[in-house]
Amino acid sequence: MKLYHCPNSRSLRPLWALEEMELDYELVTMPFPPRFEYEGYLDINPIGTVPTFIDGNLTMTESSGICHYLVDKYGPHTIGVAVDEPAYGEYLNWLYRSDATLTFPQTLVLRYSQLEPEERRIPQVVEDYSKWFMSRLRSVEAALEGEQFLCADRFTIADITVGFALFLGVSLGLDAHYKPNCKRYLASLMARPAFIRAMEKGS
Repeated sequence: MKLYHCPNSRSLRPLWALEEMELDYELVTMPFPPRFEYEGYLDINPIGTVPTFIDGNLTMTESSGICHYLVDKYGPHTIGVAVDEPAYGEYLNWLYRSDATLTFPQTLVLRYSQLEPEERRIPQVVEDYSKWFMSRLRSVEAALEGEQFLCADRFTIADITVGFALFLGVSLGLDAHYKPNCKRYLASLMARPAFIRAMEKGS
């Protein structure tokens, strides 16, 4: 297996999952954005996004989907939730919500506050989508009331995928508005040995 990764990008999700599962893999760490900074990347992933994951003849580009693939293909593992477990539907909902609802507004904040040239940055977009993200984060805050993890009474890839959105928020300055449950939760996730290894290997 090979993972193409940029530091602090969505590729941290599958990298973290690989470390939690202690699987063998090759890591290619690239400068961002790789479509411009890593020669030949568009031949590997024509849309130029991060991550790209290769397993034999399979190529995947969706970070939460790669995590889901890993636990189904190379499990069973405690970080996956099986179809016959009561929490399975909730688990899938968090996996999809992590990107479609949480990371999406963050990408607009990132683009229009940091990535675009100064003359193309749009403070109103940054403000609007920061508020959007914080309003969507209410569901995470509520789910963590009295709980250590999001579902299934244990750490799962749902925590990896949602936890990454909280982690990304730190680099965007959004964490200043996190509520107590989200702050506690993020601190506990970042203390996990597999997260620390992923950060060290992928930096």
